[in-house]
Amino acid sequence: MWLRAVTQTSLMTPARAPGRVLFSTWMPHDPLASGFTFNQYHANDTTRKVKAATKTGTTICGVVFSSGVVLGADTRSTNGETVADKNCAKIHYLAPNMFCCGAGTAADTEAVTGSVSSELLLHRSFSDRPSKVVTALTILKERLFKYQGHIGAALVLGGVDGNGPHIFSVYPHGSSDSLPYATMGSGSLAAMAVLESEYHEGLDENGAKNLVTRAIKAGIFNDLGSGSNVDLCVITIDGAKELRNHQTYNERSCNLRESPLVSEKVELNTSNLTSATAASKPINTPRAIQNL
Repeated sequence: MWLRAVTQTSLMTPARAPGRVLFSTWMPHDPLASGFTFNQYHANDTTRKVKAATKTGTTICGVVFSSGVVLGADTRSTNGETVADKNCAKIHYLAPNMFCCGAGTAADTEAVTGSVSSELLLHRSFSDRPSKVVTALTILKERLFKYQGHIGAALVLGGVDGNGPHIFSVYPHGSSDSLPYATMGSGSLAAMAVLESEYHEGLDENGAKNLVTRAIKAGIFNDLGSGSNVDLCVITIDGAKELRNHQTYNERSCNLRESPLVSEKVELNTSNLTSATAASKPINTPRAIQNL
């Protein structure tokens, strides 16, 4: 195949080259030297393969009551089929008037809530006023939508501001719901069954705490990815109160120290109070551990 090419021999600009000379030549055309090549189309087969999402386990929920909100979560952290942490903290601090429960990948939930907490702190410093719950919701939605679900964080956001108590559920792709009660995680089906059947308007604080405890307990006993204890967080206009290990389930049925196979000199970790993912020291910690 031959291609006709037109070449301009003058180096002057068109405005200053009235006598420019153009001539044409014929040259052979090599189809592999220019244009589109499809030699590497086999590489598309590897890029089309999408890795399956990591299966995680958690039960988290939140309930609005007359003067605030109650958030709850289980404390089991899994690594595949293995229980990695029996007392993992899944209720994360965002601001003095709001907390956030996280389900999904532990690193993603801690990273995204930590960054949002820092942004809210800067916002309060510049504006000199408390953070609104909808501000945290907007930041979380934009952050998660930006990464199109690759951040494995399913969140239940709860807080109290000048507009009253709020509960929002935020999905990994950036969508959200605003409901008087919400639950997420692999144990959410069992928890939602309790919330749907027992929730009613006008709940007081104790009624909301009992309802959230029963919902998390349903997830603990009916979902293999959820387990161990129940953590609660009560948020009102007066502040927030964290109830670490509010209810403890799945305790050992026998005392290992009484077993003849165990030496009395061996220190056994039967309380499992500390957590590899906890940001603060657990509540109700023995005085001997606090002095370490």
